[in-house]
Amino acid sequence: MAQIADTDAPRILIVDDEEAQRNGLASIVSAWGFHADTACDGQDALEKLAESTPNVILTDLKMPRVDGFELLRRINSSGTKVPAIVLTAFGNLETAIETIHNLGAFWFLEKPIQPAALRVLLDRALSMSKLQKKTEVLERSLATSGSLGEMVGSSAVMKQVFSLISQVAPSKAAVLVTGESGTGKELVARAIHSLSPRANGPFVAVNCAAMPESLMESELFGHEKGAFTGAVERRAGCFELAEHGTMLLDEIGDMPIATQAKLLRVLEDSKVRRLGARAEVTVDVRIIAATNKNLEDAIKKGEFREDLYYRLNVFQLLLPPLRERMDDIPNIASRLVEGLNKKHECKATDLAPDALAALMAHRWPGNIRELRNALERAVILAGEGTIHQEHLPMALRPSGAMKTATPASGGNGIQLEVGMTVEEAERLLILKTLEHTKNNKTRAAEILGISLKTLFNKLKEYGAAEEA
Repeated sequence: MAQIADTDAPRILIVDDEEAQRNGLASIVSAWGFHADTACDGQDALEKLAESTPNVILTDLKMPRVDGFELLRRINSSGTKVPAIVLTAFGNLETAIETIHNLGAFWFLEKPIQPAALRVLLDRALSMSKLQKKTEVLERSLATSGSLGEMVGSSAVMKQVFSLISQVAPSKAAVLVTGESGTGKELVARAIHSLSPRANGPFVAVNCAAMPESLMESELFGHEKGAFTGAVERRAGCFELAEHGTMLLDEIGDMPIATQAKLLRVLEDSKVRRLGARAEVTVDVRIIAATNKNLEDAIKKGEFREDLYYRLNVFQLLLPPLRERMDDIPNIASRLVEGLNKKHECKATDLAPDALAALMAHRWPGNIRELRNALERAVILAGEGTIHQEHLPMALRPSGAMKTATPASGGNGIQLEVGMTVEEAERLLILKTLEHTKNNKTRAAEILGISLKTLFNKLKEYGAAEEA
């Protein structure tokens, strides 16, 4: 039997008691670039499975010692997740279908095997195998570190969210993600996409609230050259760009009612007509919608179509606000600080107890987005040290926690006096911030919340005043 040398190639285990049949199949799959292993019956296959796990199993049903039925039962009971394609003789179709249903086989092929059909099923089974491995990795990550992709949380409510994500991801069902602004709805959509069979396809996010109504149809469905003033060339819409992938319709509750009707038709027919086009284009896109609005209330007010709501709300996933999972804040903050250090090339080490206490005491109306913004400021201020309470925004500090110091004292604060003009206070703040950043003007501008150009202009004014 021929075997390929590439050890990284997908491994196919062929189980059949007929030597000519299994060797013939091994030659075919080897020619396709797969690594072929063979077993003469179920017992032989179980011994090989104890040594290594293949990507896909091709197995006959009727064999001596351990038959295909028992082989699949033992694989299932062991917890091993390997897609199995059942090979069945003509006339045993009903048995094969029952095996798929009861024992979790991936599919079946009737003998004599048609190579073209075998190749299609192998490719599909391999895609499932890759998805299962990715799911196992993420589930292990969730169990050990309380994270799923970019999402962090070990609280009971977030474990439930992660469980729902892993269950719905492999399906084709439309998902409606709801929750307050800043809770991470786009992260949920990306996690669903990465765990789905479409993970290698595009992920296209459309913000329905940020897009002008006049441009929304063109962005979603595309347009032909000359379809309207300014359409100087043909342009594919987001549906076409997301082909074989996932599209997130963020803030779907803000989509104009007229566009909702056209969106519904696309979802029902899986066909898109570009603006100005005569023909329709078939699209294969999974839809995930997200909103912070109550769509049922919007339906009552006539602001959202009820039929579109039911089309999108096949599987609803509600994200809890941060105040309902406060135990997750330490882990979320640690992950955010790590990412913000990379973004700003800082080396803030960690959160001091006083800073963490301030984070835990806040109610976070802006949820994770607000937390990220607060920590971004703190990382920039802390530089290479530990993040303390004084590095956090004033709104997060307990009363009296503000430290003040004169510029000459070397502290991180400034002393403002009654009678000082706004211009004088501004100048003192800018110069003190530059002192803190060791004259790093880019970082100083970030801390002050102004552009680098504005900072240079201010310094130029101060220099001219000193010369005068």
